[in-house]
Order: sequence, then C-alpha cells, then structure tokens
Amino acid sequence: MAAFNLTHSGNVAHLHFCRPQTSNAMGTEFWADFLPAIIALDEAGKTRALVISAEGKNFCSGMDLMAFAGGIPAADTPENRAAFPHLVAQLQQVLGALEAARFPVIAAIQGACIGGGLDLAAACDLRITSEDAYFRIEETNIGMMADLGSLQRLPRLMPEALVREMAYLGSTLGAARAHAAGFTTSVEPDAKAALAAALSAAERIAGKAPLAVSSSKAAITYARDHATADGLAWAAMMQSMIWNPADIQKAVAARAKGEAADFANLPPFPRFNP
Repeated sequence: MAAFNLTHSGNVAHLHFCRPQTSNAMGTEFWADFLPAIIALDEAGKTRALVISAEGKNFCSGMDLMAFAGGIPAADTPENRAAFPHLVAQLQQVLGALEAARFPVIAAIQGACIGGGLDLAAACDLRITSEDAYFRIEETNIGMMADLGSLQRLPRLMPEALVREMAYLGSTLGAARAHAAGFTTSVEPDAKAALAAALSAAERIAGKAPLAVSSSKAAITYARDHATADGLAWAAMMQSMIWNPADIQKAVAARAKGEAADFANLPPFPRFNP
C-alpha cells in the first residue's frame, strides 16, 4: 500500500500521507518512495512550493516499528558498528531532501507529529498546525536517541532549553506552546483549516519569481550553518549569479497593474550524457 499520494495544481505540489490506520507511520513504502518523489519534483523544475499533509487524526506517528521489527540491525561487532552509520545516513538523506530541494516545503500538521514525523516537520520550511497538533521527540521514550534531524534542526527553530526538555523528558509540546516558541507559522482551528492555510501560502509562493525564492531558501539555510560574515559573502556571490532584470521588471510591472506576474519555471537539472 502506498504511503502517500502526490498531486499537482499548477506549480504547487501536494504530498498527502494516506495511511491513517497507522497514524501515517513511516513504513517500508515511505522510506522507499519518499526520496525519489522529492528528487523528481526538484529535478523537473516545475514545482515552486510543496505542501505535505496527512489523512486522519494524526499527521505522523514516526517510524513504523512493526514494519522494521524483524530488521533492527545489530551493532554487536566492530564491523557492524562501522556499518551502522551508513544506514542512519541513508535515512537522514530521505528527510534531508526536503531541506535541499529548490522549492519551499510547507507542512500542514494535525494531531500527533512525533518521532520521525517531527524529524520530517523540522526539515520543512514552514509548519502550519491545527489546534490539536502536538510534537514529541519519541525516541527517548523507546530507549534510543533521535538521529534523523530533530536534535540538529530544532535548536535552530526554537529555544535550545525547550529542545533539551523534549529530548530528556520525552515530553509533549502542544500547538500553542510550539507556536509561541516560534516553531510554527500559525495555529488554525482544525486540520481542514490548516491545510487550506498551507495551500494558500504555497499558492502565494508559487506566484513569486522562482529563482528569487529558491535562492532565498538556499541563502537562509547556508546562513544558519555559517558565520554571519560567511553568509553575507555567500549571498553577494549568489546574487551576482541569479540577478535577473527581466524578473524584476515583470514583478514591478505586475504590482503596478495589480496583476500576477508570469514567471518562467526553473530549468530541469542538467544531466551528464557521456
């Protein structure tokens, strides 16, 4: 059974988790299909924003432990311990694709967003929730350390002390407190309203010059991981590469007329054909 459906409306893509009976747990289908789907969207260049939502009561309950119950790798020898990081890196790459993609990613979250679901949400650009949404670093509660991004990304998205509380206590962060901490963009009355707000934001993003948006995303991510001086130097170099008077003229003219500008899509990624 597929873990998600992927649809398109103009330049907005919508990835919808469709396993409500498991609270959209990340089973083998998710780990096999998610990365190729995100890469394909990014390579084509037509997607200007991606919304991720979920069917049912909960957004994502994290790793499907039942699906992997028979395949938990051993780390009982030096050889197995040396190989283990490669497995973790593969899983990290799946969620990291959201951060690496040229387009912004918006998560519309309701109910539980825990464990791997929180890792995924942390890799998105924006998070819009329903009032019943909640977040938890669940790994602590099942005897392991979170290793797919929450401990690395969350301290840059909310106060470090709050992340430590979640990581050490395995406690739950409700929608209101998550929003007050700066982790989410808005809190909507229910899942339907959260999805509508996410799709509306995606449509607004899709109306901007794609090169301006993609380079802004890249600049923010770069600045997060580097010193301010390095980020400024990088931004100056990036601006010189993407400077496009045609896009600027279109944007200014459209604003003056109260119309939407018509921007070209980003080109597909070039391929090496020996």
